[in-house]
Amino acid sequence: MDYSHRYVAYPTQPVAERLEHHIDIHRQAYNYTRYEYENVDADNIGSAYKHHYRLPDWKTKFPIFSEVNSKALQRTVTRFYQNLSNLSKKKQNGNNVGRLKWKSPKEFQSMTYSQSGFELKNTSGRTATLTLSKIGDVRIRYHREIPDEATIKEVTVKKETAGEWFVSFGLETDDEDLPEKPDVNSLETSNSIGIDLGILNYIHTSDGLSVDWLDLDEEYERLRREQRTLSRKEEGSNNWERQRVAVAKVKRRIRRKVLDFQQKLTTWLVREYDAVFVEDLDVKPMLEESHNARNKQDAAWRQFITLLEYKAELYGVHVVQVEPHGTTKECASCGVETKKPIWVREHSCPSCEFECDRDANAALNVLQRGFSKLGLGWPESTPVETALPTDTRVVSAKRVIETGSPTLNEAKALA
Repeated sequence: MDYSHRYVAYPTQPVAERLEHHIDIHRQAYNYTRYEYENVDADNIGSAYKHHYRLPDWKTKFPIFSEVNSKALQRTVTRFYQNLSNLSKKKQNGNNVGRLKWKSPKEFQSMTYSQSGFELKNTSGRTATLTLSKIGDVRIRYHREIPDEATIKEVTVKKETAGEWFVSFGLETDDEDLPEKPDVNSLETSNSIGIDLGILNYIHTSDGLSVDWLDLDEEYERLRREQRTLSRKEEGSNNWERQRVAVAKVKRRIRRKVLDFQQKLTTWLVREYDAVFVEDLDVKPMLEESHNARNKQDAAWRQFITLLEYKAELYGVHVVQVEPHGTTKECASCGVETKKPIWVREHSCPSCEFECDRDANAALNVLQRGFSKLGLGWPESTPVETALPTDTRVVSAKRVIETGSPTLNEAKALA
């Protein structure tokens, strides 16, 4: 299994200058790879592996390429071909895309050491030291340990738009070292959960828990003020650059708050349940709708699902995505579909008279579809009426952020 850990970095001024210099060399290497791909005989290029053999000639012709680590230089060439492959996949899916473009300094702000050229040391405290070949030592805030069973495959150093530095470790853990997932035949409604990604609430679970949306009104009001100020500056001036950084910092704060909220919520889910079932949403067309697009973007549902999936492997939990179509309209008790306008928040089945909250009904349908996708039937001992709590527990996003859990018992245990 491949995953990553990300840390804030605090390079000294001389080291930061060397990092910026090396990143710019890698940018030139990326652009030169693009040039050769378009202008050199295809027999000598066409894949990252073939292109790596051209690097010694590069260093003879352009000595500046000798200043950076050789493995890191190879990784930059590979980066071009990975982008090319991603572009090809988009074309195959019917998307209208062009060619890979030349990278300006603002568009290329990272470099990657692959396999060698780096060493992580002094990891016993809250800070650690990362030694990078031909650059030096970089201090990082080591807020979480890298698991003993994980192997560091690569290290990426990036300078964010707001000027901060980050280090990401690409980790690999053998499947045999991961926790074993519970037998699917042992799954019950008591240790499994269905999640409806909601409109009025961020999530609604099949066991009656509802978590509110994250309140970002103040952050967005500040973003509007900073953007208005930026629009009045002369682009390219020193004042414009300082204000651009101010705007970037507000955007960064919004992204961090959303990610922190999702990290804590998903960690609680994989610790609490043996199986988590969630809707397989196609987020792109939802964001293209004219109404409520900003809130849907803040929800970052695809990011939420991605976090769930990778944590499921680390904690030994089943995470299954199910077909979302009809989860709201379909009655969880008898299966009869009933049309509901978006403003109708209660489910009342005209066939079996089953009544509950609209989102609770959808969450139960997600739970049932999850059991079916695993080849299990709905447990006869727990019909819908008894599986659904009689009341809904509404929890604020603030509690999740402050305690790491939406439930009081779990929060006390973590305190």
